[in-house]
Amino acid sequence: MKRVMVVDDAAFMRASLKMLLERNGYEVVAEAENGEAAVKKYQQLMPDIVTMDITMPKMDGIKSIQAIRAINENANIVVISALGKEELVREAIVLGAKGFILKPIKEEHLINTLSKIK
Repeated sequence: MKRVMVVDDAAFMRASLKMLLERNGYEVVAEAENGEAAVKKYQQLMPDIVTMDITMPKMDGIKSIQAIRAINENANIVVISALGKEELVREAIVLGAKGFILKPIKEEHLINTLSKIK
């Protein structure tokens, strides 16, 4: 069972993602409401996959990806973001994100994207 950390500043989005993931056999080992908390939790738990929002307070998704990949250059990070953030998504992919999911999230696309991560 893959261990996942869900990072999003919206509590309802974290809850929604957690429900979708658990329903599909993933274990959500942590949630973080901003990038700063995500980096700390990543370091403690070293989850298999991180779902990462881009726009968040304290530390955004781009800086979080950089910090997490400094801890583990092989970190599996999938960006989940809304329309209008294309430039930031491209930057996240260049920094090593393994995929991108557009909000609102479609369960089938989420699971297909995560299942491709080794």
